[in-house]
Amino acid sequence: MLTSSVSSSSLTLVGHAARHPSSPNRGSGPGSSLNLSRDLLQRSLVLFAVGTFLALVLNLLQIQRNVTLFPEEVISTIFSSAWWVPPCCGTAAAVIGLLYPCIDSRLGEPHKFKREWASVMRCIAVFVGINHASAKLDFANNIQLSLTLAALSLGLWWTFDRSRSGLGLGITIAFVATLITQFLVYNGVYQYTSPDFLYIRSWLPCIFFSGGVTVGNIGRQLAMGVPEKPHSD
Repeated sequence: MLTSSVSSSSLTLVGHAARHPSSPNRGSGPGSSLNLSRDLLQRSLVLFAVGTFLALVLNLLQIQRNVTLFPEEVISTIFSSAWWVPPCCGTAAAVIGLLYPCIDSRLGEPHKFKREWASVMRCIAVFVGINHASAKLDFANNIQLSLTLAALSLGLWWTFDRSRSGLGLGITIAFVATLITQFLVYNGVYQYTSPDFLYIRSWLPCIFFSGGVTVGNIGRQLAMGVPEKPHSD
């Protein structure tokens, strides 16, 4: 009789626990999702701001060298840039910066090489230097300039990234961005002086590659504080 009572009480307690789980478990799911969403929004805004700022500065360097030509009414604006260029670059930076850590997580290969802000700032400085070189250096022909910038871009990846995913994404970004630029120039949105690669300059993919690696490093660094999801094969 006593054994039956104890067993019945135990079953009742187990059933009650199953129907009413502890409150920390109930709240962990929505709270965690809210924190991840807030972090994602914050990183997106930071990346958008960085991309917009870099677009204004780097495009100004190109226009001063007469590499790109916009209509006269556009040149008269305060930033000497078409209004749609900075927002587009900011949006692209947000997408790329979020994509890099996402791919790392999917592959189960978190990027640990030189993960500090000092390294990221040096990477940005090198990228700006590469873009500045494309506008300021004078070579005998564009092929020599393109080869030089290609070597510098690969050097940037090797110095600050060295991951297979970073190399693959950088090449993909350079290819897609070059196609989009060709399409815009073909439709007369703007033009390049002395194009030697269809409608654009042959060194432009190098700029896109190094820019993708740079923004990817920024995105990875911003994601350092985000807990990683366990990788499943």
